[in-house]
Amino acid sequence: MKIFVAIAFILIIGSLASALFYLMRGKGGNPRTVRALALRVGFSIALFIIILVLNRMGYIQPTGIR
Repeated sequence: MKIFVAIAFILIIGSLASALFYLMRGKGGNPRTVRALALRVGFSIALFIIILVLNRMGYIQPTGIR
């Protein structure tokens, strides 16, 4: 499970980096920048929903604050 979350975070950071690259490279509203940011939001929402579902199904357990 930790590997899955780490891969998801890498995808989110990669999408954010590509959006920054397209933003700095292009002048004005580049459609690739918008697409990269939309992809980042989609990855973030998907990760959140997957974590909620896995918690509900009992695959991951909350540990609380120690």
